[in-house]
Order: sequence, then C-alpha cells, then structure tokens
Amino acid sequence: MVGSDFMVICIGIFCEFRYFMVVVSDFMASAGPKKIVGVFYKAHEYAEMNPNFVGCVENALGIRKWLESQGHEYIVTDDKEGPDCELEKHIPDAHVIITTPFHPGYITAERIKKAKNLQLLLTAGIGSDHVDLPAAAAAGLTVAEVTGSNVVSVAEDELMRILILVRNFLPGYKQVVNGDWNVAGIAYRAYDLEGKTVGTVGCGRIGRLLLQRLKPFGCNLLYHDRIKMDPELESQTGASFEEDLDKMLSKCDIVVVNTPLTEKTKGLFDKERIAKLKKGVLIVNNARGAIMDTQAVVDGCNSGHIGGYSGDVWYPQPAPKDHPWRYMPNQAMTPHISGTTIDAQLRYAAGVKDMLENYFKGEDFPPQHYIVKKGELASQYR
Repeated sequence: MVGSDFMVICIGIFCEFRYFMVVVSDFMASAGPKKIVGVFYKAHEYAEMNPNFVGCVENALGIRKWLESQGHEYIVTDDKEGPDCELEKHIPDAHVIITTPFHPGYITAERIKKAKNLQLLLTAGIGSDHVDLPAAAAAGLTVAEVTGSNVVSVAEDELMRILILVRNFLPGYKQVVNGDWNVAGIAYRAYDLEGKTVGTVGCGRIGRLLLQRLKPFGCNLLYHDRIKMDPELESQTGASFEEDLDKMLSKCDIVVVNTPLTEKTKGLFDKERIAKLKKGVLIVNNARGAIMDTQAVVDGCNSGHIGGYSGDVWYPQPAPKDHPWRYMPNQAMTPHISGTTIDAQLRYAAGVKDMLENYFKGEDFPPQHYIVKKGELASQYR
C-alpha cells in the first residue's frame, strides 16, 4: 500500500509539474521577435482610393508599422496556391499566420507538419474552415477569429440578395445595360417579399440579425439550429424554431444558409435534399460554398426547381473561370465580398491587432474568439 500511495503521489506531482511547464511554455512562446505571415487579396489601384481599405495586401490590416517597430517580421502576400507559392516558402519558420475567408490561405495538415515554429493561426474575419482544425488541434496550435466583426455586413448582404431574387432584379438591370425594354420579361417572375416563408439554416449571430431585419417585411420566419433561441429573443425576431431540417425546408419559399462548414454540413444540400425543396425555391448562401453540392445546384437552377440562387461563397476560392455557378441561369453570384466592407475591415483589423497584442504578452484572447484552444475545437466545429 505504501508503494502504491507513493506512486499516486509521484503521478500527482508529475501532472502538476507538466501543467506548470505547459503554462510556462505557452507564456515563453509569446516572447521575442516573431515572424508573422499575412495572406490577403491584392487591391492594385484600389488600395490608394480609400485610406480605410485595410484588408488588402497593400495595406496589410494597417499593422505593419506597429509590428515592425517592435522588431517583428511581417510578410504579406496573395500568393497562396501550389508548392512554389510565397505562403509555402514562409510556412516552415512562421510563428503566426493571418488569413481571411475572402482570399483563404488553406492551412492543410501537410502545411501544419512543415510549420515547425507555428503557434497561432488568426482569421481576419469569421470562419476558419480554411484551416484543417483537427490537425491544428493535434499539433497544439491556437486558432482564433474576430468573432462578430462582420456579422452586420453579412446579414445586410443576405437581405439584399433576398430582395434581388424575389424582385427578379438582375434581368431588369441587364436590360438597361443592353439597351432593351421588356417589362414582361421581368414581371412574370417578380414577387413581393411580404407573406413569404423564409427559413434560415443555422441561427447564430448572422442568422439572428437577418431575422430581426426581415421581421418588418411581414414574412413567416423559421429557423433550424442545434440550439434553440431563448423565448425573449425568439419573440424579438418573430421566428419559429424547426427541429427537423427537412420539414422546415419543405415549407420555405426562401432558404438562407447560415451554418458553419464542418464535416457534418459539407455537402448538406445534395441532390436528394434539394429535391425536397419547394419548386421555385430561392436560395441565399453567404456561409460556405462547400455546404452545397455544386452540380446539384446547377441542375436545380437549370430545371427551374431552384428559382434563383445567390451568394458570394464558392469552393474553391477564388473560383476558377470555368466554375459552373458562373454560367447557370437565375443566379446572382458575386466574389466573396459580403463580410469585407470597409466598416467590417476596420473591425477585423482592430480585432487582429488586439489578439496579437495579447499573444505577445502571453495573455488569453476573449473566449468567443477561440476556434481551437489547448487541443479542443469550438462547439460549432465539432
């Protein structure tokens, strides 16, 4: 018994010592000059047109002088694809990598293996699915994003897209550009939003903001999520909870996708699920392109089963010139722009700076910013 008790005490001391060493190593890891790599889109001539246009390569989140004044190295590039790209060259000795959802630098398991100094992956914006999160967790990396930085921007964009599809706006605009005038060619499939049933798949911050903005339009509002809203918030939005996704979708005139991309939601809207939707349904997706089966969406638009599809997310990104969504009928697609308004850029640039300051001091981030912390994924990615 004495020997057994001694072993228990030793194990306890070892665990305490190991915990102490982890805490110390985390703190020490944040000390000294660091190499920070940012992956953003190039703005070219537009970079100088607005001093607040900070989310591009040229303006580098507005933090270059601050970082370099403290002795850190700051490499910024838009070159992120292939074995010879700039991102690949800098991965082995980078301590921090900052990417955006709008021009994602895909941080794969293979790249994580090469990144011997890597400690922190930051998303300037919301959505960290461009990172292999299980691999990051297994490697002991921290992954964080600027939660809430562009939720208003995306929700407003979704409302705009709903109206564009419902009113059949784009063909009318194209008529004007082409010098035509054919009211009937627009009016035969233009409707009011009032009285329509709108359902959001996922009801986090963006979904709730969208529902609040839709309430004055007099729609029938539904939502499906893994967590039911509290009664007071439900009352504020005027939305009803639907536990069964397919049951909700079968009721919707308009479906808005607001769920994160995870292994569970990848390909969520496949051929079989789209077939269960109302004929002529309108779909808005500003979440992630890979939530949709690409060809199933094309087939649905071609057949008319999908009456209109609009979004700004693709897979992969940037979308190649031959991506079929560019050429399907009744689409209102754009590049990934909804969350990178100037107002959103200022918010997510400030959030990145704040988190880097915490990182250099060895301090924690606000809890809501963590996607991977101490080997554990945030609940929305599990």
